[in-house]
Amino acid sequence: MDLDNIECVSVVDGADESEIHNLHHHHHHPHHPHHPPPHLHQNNLQPPPPPPPFSSSKPLNASPPPPNGILGPAAIAPATSVHELLECPVCTNSMYPPIHQCHNGHTLCSTCKTRVHNRCPTCRQELGDIRCLALEKVAESLELPCKYYSLGCPGIFPYYSKLKHEALCNFRPYNCPYAGSECSVVGDIPFLVTHLRDDHKVDMHTGSTFNHRYVKSNPREVENATWMLTVFHCFGQYFCLHFEAFQLGMAPVYMAFLRFMGDETEARNYSYSLEVGANGRKLIWEGTPRSIRDSHRKVRDSHDGLIIQRNMALFFSGGDRKELKLRVTGRIWKEQQNPETGVCIPNLCS
Repeated sequence: MDLDNIECVSVVDGADESEIHNLHHHHHHPHHPHHPPPHLHQNNLQPPPPPPPFSSSKPLNASPPPPNGILGPAAIAPATSVHELLECPVCTNSMYPPIHQCHNGHTLCSTCKTRVHNRCPTCRQELGDIRCLALEKVAESLELPCKYYSLGCPGIFPYYSKLKHEALCNFRPYNCPYAGSECSVVGDIPFLVTHLRDDHKVDMHTGSTFNHRYVKSNPREVENATWMLTVFHCFGQYFCLHFEAFQLGMAPVYMAFLRFMGDETEARNYSYSLEVGANGRKLIWEGTPRSIRDSHRKVRDSHDGLIIQRNMALFFSGGDRKELKLRVTGRIWKEQQNPETGVCIPNLCS
């Protein structure tokens, strides 16, 4: 669908209205992470000691140090060589039962066994159905740090429960919240804010109140459309405002909703309201912003936001109903917890 005629006019915290052509060009800006080389250590006039059995040529602890300067537990280095034995040579992921091996003892994970057509990727011998039970038992005895320890996670977990923890770890990177294209960039919140501003060219505003006007000519031709994402900075946090058109059953609707750039537990500390209306009518939505841990589509499909039927949207637009002119105003506030009752009360200060 051609979005060249979609535009958004924003008024934030009393600023003058200005027209913004907020088109989605659906360009993907790949992110190439920079990996610094490992530090080299010199031993004055001392030849390097011979490598221990099963050692690897890969540098140990080559990950960048965490912001607080505290490295992972001391147990990381001794376990590294064993951990590398548990690394699949094809996909380089950690192997979990069943771990397969060929007649010469070369191992690989069950997922990659189907990819190599039952041929060992190391020696090209036929794999058969041999389990490496010894390596599976060794894995049971391991306790390893979370792979996000360099991002601040202090936990150490049994090998077989580590994967489950990492899928839900609070320190894991966030996915890019941009909704106009499939963006695979991940990172922490400061990195994603810069990425949204520089790569996706989103509108960035400071303040807890906003006044947006969404404009589209020939709105009856729009079945699915996404307007440019807007990011707000207030209370020391970042929030993403989404607005789009889609089919709800057989009815075309418009929907606006807010997402919080942080975890769900933090998102519950904030509330927001959205309001749209004209000609003496008004629709108001109040709710809690969803975390960007929940995908844009998941939030949209749960209908967790302000939903406006197309006929009502055109009524609010006035005139001959041939052009969409929706003015959406909103406010974000922080909930304060009453220390005596434990009940959250709104903080009306911005």
